[in-house]
Amino acid sequence: MSGRGWLVAGGWLSIGAALLHLGCIALGASWYRFFGAPPLIVRGVEQGQAWPHFVTLGIAVVLGVWAAYAFSGAGLIGRLPLLRAGLLAIGAIFAWRALDLPIILAVKPDAVSPFIAWSSLIVAVYAACYLIGTWQSWSRLGQQSAARSNTDALDS
Repeated sequence: MSGRGWLVAGGWLSIGAALLHLGCIALGASWYRFFGAPPLIVRGVEQGQAWPHFVTLGIAVVLGVWAAYAFSGAGLIGRLPLLRAGLLAIGAIFAWRALDLPIILAVKPDAVSPFIAWSSLIVAVYAACYLIGTWQSWSRLGQQSAARSNTDALDS
């Protein structure tokens, strides 16, 4: 798969995750529980508190922005600021989150829940999409930046 393909896949995965977070807001505590939200979040939702929904909405918005960066890197939408750095940071954050499973296995193996195991493996796929896509597209992403700088200089 090409770098663009990896980034498009990462963008769609991020959109999917954002939609699942919005589904939790719309469908309530059972969805939060099913998708492994911490007990504090589930209790807050069950008690009718608004803050868990705001946290979840914030996560959905961040995932949407990350999808936009992936689509920008793939050339599907206009170039976003700090594109290469953004894609690297997003991939690194996903990779960091994927480390939950090996860290918990090493430190306290009996604390590994199905949620930690599955979500770490899924997020590792997200990290791979962003990092492989960025790596394979690195020079093209730099050329876009150089082309924009040359165009900006001509416009001055």
